[in-house]
Amino acid sequence: MEALDGLNATDSNGTDAVNATVAKFVATPEGTALAYGSLVFMALLPIFFGALRSVSCGKSKNSSDMPETITGRDAARFPIIASCTLFGLYLFFKIFSQEYINLLLSMYFFVLGILALAHTMSPFMNRIFPANIPIKQYQLLFTQGSGETKEEMVNYEFDTKDMICLVISTVVGVWYILKKHWIANNLFGLAFALNGVELLHLNNISTGCILLGGLFVYDVFWVFGTNVMVTVAKSFEAPIKLVFPQDLLEKGLGASQFAMLGLGDIVIPGNLKKNTRTYFHTSFLAYIFGLGLTIWVMHTFKHAQPALLYLVPACIGFPLVVALLKGELTEMFR
Repeated sequence: MEALDGLNATDSNGTDAVNATVAKFVATPEGTALAYGSLVFMALLPIFFGALRSVSCGKSKNSSDMPETITGRDAARFPIIASCTLFGLYLFFKIFSQEYINLLLSMYFFVLGILALAHTMSPFMNRIFPANIPIKQYQLLFTQGSGETKEEMVNYEFDTKDMICLVISTVVGVWYILKKHWIANNLFGLAFALNGVELLHLNNISTGCILLGGLFVYDVFWVFGTNVMVTVAKSFEAPIKLVFPQDLLEKGLGASQFAMLGLGDIVIPGNLKKNTRTYFHTSFLAYIFGLGLTIWVMHTFKHAQPALLYLVPACIGFPLVVALLKGELTEMFR
């Protein structure tokens, strides 16, 4: 998932324009508006609810629920690691059969997707679970060695509600593996994005600026400088992007011409939205503005766009302007 953090907002007519022998799909204005509007809405959901759940995790006294903190050093290395992973995937797709690579990746994301979706559903299940049904506790314990040398490898506690979430998530996972349906893809994608916003935490604003600055260069280079990003995005069959069909009105749920947005364009900017309410609202509006600008440029010029090219200046610039006007610029970076 990290390898495609800069997956750009694009659509299916990007490849058609290259190959003149393929009939170019032309979406209706209504279909285009529905697709892009739905992508924006789906992108905002994990940012908003992930930020709220992140605050709850931060207040939790259970150390296992605490979010993972990204330091400045981690932020500086992240674009380099992402670039190496992205280029490695590109080489794999060029050298080996795309079918077998996607089969392995599908199984990997099948397991991760089930766990992510179950974790996402858990708070909702806690609210709707009938009070008259007894809740049983379970523990999955896996150890290595014996006696004094015994070491816990896995120690996971769960209850009846968690089991129900896991069963529902497994059904979605099987649906995705068998059909690769776009709705199943989006359920997993939203779960990945929400968990990413919830469980990753930047230790300060400076770290966020370093991370976004590095990924800004990463995204622009791999989209405009090479064909690596677009090639991997088109070849990579895994729920690491949100998609919505532009021909939904004509073909219903069997539609096949998709607009897409990478999860990295949601999770990375979304991690800047966990401060005070004023800056949360400011950066939330900045994200909407940046994503809207991405879609407008992509639709106008009919070319794949690195979404972080527009999201980074917006998500950093808007809060900085507000802090400057409020005289809190120094305090923000402190």
